[in-house]
Amino acid sequence: MKRIAGCLLALFLSMGAWAQAEYPNKPIRIVIPFSPGSATDQTTRILGQAVSTALGQPFVYDYKPGANGAIAGAEVAKAAPDGYTLLVAGGSVMAVVPATVKKPPYDPVADFTPITDFGRFTFFLFVNSAVPAKTLGEFVSYAKANPRKLSYGTGNASGIVAFTQMNALAGMDLVHVPYKGEPPAVIDLVAGRLDAMWATPTATLPHAKDGKLRALATSLKTRSALLPDVPTIDEAGMPKFNIVLWQGLVGPAGTPRPVVDRLNREFNAAMKRPEVIAAMDGQAFTLVPGTPEQFGALVKEQIETYRNLLRQAGVQPE
Repeated sequence: MKRIAGCLLALFLSMGAWAQAEYPNKPIRIVIPFSPGSATDQTTRILGQAVSTALGQPFVYDYKPGANGAIAGAEVAKAAPDGYTLLVAGGSVMAVVPATVKKPPYDPVADFTPITDFGRFTFFLFVNSAVPAKTLGEFVSYAKANPRKLSYGTGNASGIVAFTQMNALAGMDLVHVPYKGEPPAVIDLVAGRLDAMWATPTATLPHAKDGKLRALATSLKTRSALLPDVPTIDEAGMPKFNIVLWQGLVGPAGTPRPVVDRLNREFNAAMKRPEVIAAMDGQAFTLVPGTPEQFGALVKEQIETYRNLLRQAGVQPE
């Protein structure tokens, strides 16, 4: 009996090892909570191209914009935990939705398995060139002298949180115009239908270089090589502004550890490739390789940070 039990155990372990070695054996679906062409889409595809080649299977990108990422998050949370349905996660999906929805459709910690950090976006505060402000200080002064005259657009929840904090710090009263993604908001900003926007350089940089948009500050603590003359938010006079715009990858709760380790290893390897680094630099995106545990700790920390920021700004769950 012992010999039979031992044989069965060996067979079970060998089958498990075979299954792990075979992953992935079909295309992997990556759910993106924003529209095609967004900064999240661009950075995911840059990494995805390198990783899919290493895995020997393509990534299929499935766009589920809307509800600050809640639609995408809810779908992946209910998916089979087999490594073939993954979610591109950031502040909107993992932190803003749980902080602003009374009954969120998922638990950002219990319903997901952290896989890997991608890194940090650089946001720029852009204004249309017709706005009479060349610095952040001038923008604040003009906005305070003309309440509700200036409008700002947001294409994601991180933009909402950024303006919520900035408005609270500066005592401004601006008109909020929400969009389902960054690209359509940028179109209206360039056309003058919006006055201001926190945005990535993906769709804005060409317009800043030809003078249609003016960048007043960057969100990170160091200047961006893409627009080196633009001051950091600290240099611009708002050191208490502390929004971090991050992105990573999660799977449904229960995703097998061998699958998590394989994906984490391949994404970390891709982040060291010179062509990937150069492409991400062009997006003003800072890569942050690390372990699943480190990414999980970041998610938990950011959930609490966003919750506190929104509470301080008077934003209540609805």
